[in-house]
Amino acid sequence: MKIVTGLLAAVLLITGVGASHAVVRISEDRGGRIGTYVDKYEDLKTSGESVMIDGLCASACTIVLGAVPRDRICVTSRANLGFHAAWDFGSNGRTITNPEATQMLYSMYPPSIKRWIAHRGGLTPRMIFLRGRQLANMYRPCYLDAQASVHQPLPR
Repeated sequence: MKIVTGLLAAVLLITGVGASHAVVRISEDRGGRIGTYVDKYEDLKTSGESVMIDGLCASACTIVLGAVPRDRICVTSRANLGFHAAWDFGSNGRTITNPEATQMLYSMYPPSIKRWIAHRGGLTPRMIFLRGRQLANMYRPCYLDAQASVHQPLPR
């Protein structure tokens, strides 16, 4: 047990994560209702927890970028952010863009994300993705991701 405790302490020390600072991992989140995500991320913001984006974070999931302070967000090499206009179901069951909700969504993003979206024509029904080098230039890399890529075993 003493070895396990020592190993855990070493991992936490190496990764820069204190025992009191949990990390919430976001991966394969396709979004949903804006209000649900606003509530969820308000709780996350006040918790002091950090966020690791490690895969798809699309639609309402991206509200995390404006809700949680930038210094508490990191991205892995797998992070992929998807943005589009907000929509509702119309009377015929088809989706229709909701301009008011789209403006509210856009207003929640930090300036760097707003600029990126604006340079791509704004929020439209078509999904646009922020990933790779462009995303890495906006958010710090997750330390665990960087370490994992360095310490992968060599092929035999």
